[in-house]
Amino acid sequence: MKPLQLGFFLFYVIAGANHFIHPGFYDGLIPDWLPFPDVINYSSGFLEISFGTMVLFPKTRKWGSYGIIVLLLLFIPSHIFFIQQGSCVTDGLCVAPWIAWFRLLAIHPLLLFWAFRTGLK
Repeated sequence: MKPLQLGFFLFYVIAGANHFIHPGFYDGLIPDWLPFPDVINYSSGFLEISFGTMVLFPKTRKWGSYGIIVLLLLFIPSHIFFIQQGSCVTDGLCVAPWIAWFRLLAIHPLLLFWAFRTGLK
């Protein structure tokens, strides 16, 4: 296994597990207009763990990386919602607005690229 794939696996399994360990952290990050925020939160965590694990196996690596790409694209409204809320969630995540923008405009594309590259190997 290559370091790129191992890092990908660890990153998404840990991120996915966090949805179950600290579900309240995500409460204010899910836009109000989306129904069933708890289902969205736990489903996101489950899918991150599942897709992250799929990259460990050559037969499912491409589909796991594609699944993460779809999730990352689906998370964009959440990033925008967070910025619209002033980059601060009551009893949750608070960062400077420039950090929220940087996360959306720089980090998020890097994560998409990482997923794409992981699926090619």
